[in-house]
Amino acid sequence: MIAVEGLSFSYPGADAPAVQGLSFEVAEGEVFGFLGPSGAGKSTTQNILIGLLRGWQGQVQVLGKPLQDWDSRYYRSIGVSFESPNHYLKLTARENLEFFRALHDGTADPVAEVLALVGLQEDIDKPVGAFSKGMKNRLNFARSLLHRPRLWFLDEPTAGLDPVNAVRVREIIRTRQGQGVTTLVSTHDMTTAAAVCDRVAFIVDGKIALIDAPDALRRRYGTREVELRWQDASRAPERFGIEGLADNQEFLAALRRPGLASLHSQEASLEDVFVKVTGRTLS
Repeated sequence: MIAVEGLSFSYPGADAPAVQGLSFEVAEGEVFGFLGPSGAGKSTTQNILIGLLRGWQGQVQVLGKPLQDWDSRYYRSIGVSFESPNHYLKLTARENLEFFRALHDGTADPVAEVLALVGLQEDIDKPVGAFSKGMKNRLNFARSLLHRPRLWFLDEPTAGLDPVNAVRVREIIRTRQGQGVTTLVSTHDMTTAAAVCDRVAFIVDGKIALIDAPDALRRRYGTREVELRWQDASRAPERFGIEGLADNQEFLAALRRPGLASLHSQEASLEDVFVKVTGRTLS
């Protein structure tokens, strides 16, 4: 669905390129994540791929042909949810989506159905100016779904959302993947990335440091141990190597002791991996 090779772009007057020599591919039906701190080049890359930025260098193919060869018909096939909501605040949620729905000359889902999907059915006729930040973000997300895009670009899709609605958004992403939608997620939220992405690219200072599946990264950079913790908090946790664990008599004896509270394998979190690979935090 997306093939990028040697992509570079510089903003006028900038001291350094915003993206430098990016190369990656996104397969049909894949959820691909761009992970990195603010200013890393995530949004710039997305804005190039959706046609908002010109003057880039490199080769970019989207939906089977060079990006520069697409005309306005491109927007029949892609959906975009920007990080910053941009709505008509004096219009209701219904009126906002009905307006944008009317811009599409193909099939689009009913507005009420899409708003119910993101939990805004009770606020359908409320002016958007009265919405909280999280509600505006959900409306933004809903708008990107209206015309059932084949290729979906999401910039910080869970930003400003409470845990319940963050889970709702992740579930929608996975459901749409099951319907064949290809998604590119740009985020610094490692929880969302780990939950929905088939592969992730770590990007720092406009360069890709690594691309792999989240589970593979956690295993590769984690510790091959399990840790036992006890209900008595003063008792130190115990760790045992995974190799030969089933025959480790000390481990088996520990499992039989009273007061065992939990047993966890010691995979690294995706954020731990990011720090190890890039030497940078996500803040």
